[in-house]
Amino acid sequence: MTPGTGSEALDRMVERLGGTADPKRRYEYVLWLAKKLDPLPQDQQTDDIKVRGCVSQVFVRGDLSNGVMHWKGDSDALITKGLLALLIQGLNGLTPREVQAIDPAFIAATGLQASLTPSRANGFLNILKTMQNQARTLEAEPTADS
Repeated sequence: MTPGTGSEALDRMVERLGGTADPKRRYEYVLWLAKKLDPLPQDQQTDDIKVRGCVSQVFVRGDLSNGVMHWKGDSDALITKGLLALLIQGLNGLTPREVQAIDPAFIAATGLQASLTPSRANGFLNILKTMQNQARTLEAEPTADS
């Protein structure tokens, strides 16, 4: 049994991926997640939300509302978009502190490394780090209601 991430949604997806022995099924699930992710309008794909260290173009934006994070993003590569969608679903509704506390070790529990190229696995980690950095920045900013 793998330790929980602190996100029920992420735990469910990790369990689903990790419980699948067939790498093709994992890929199909990631592609299915990609197709469900709403596209981010081109005019919102700005340099300030671009994920660094990814071979593909990846954009992710976190907004803090009522103390919890809400995410949107997009990628020009379908597999990467699926990995982004997994993180967006998994980290949506968490507090900035909970997002920052997500241990990247959960990636191993998905079993995806065996199927991902090293650059794509590194990109997955970079997307998570970008989301954690945005959560840290938003948490530090004074809000209008404080």
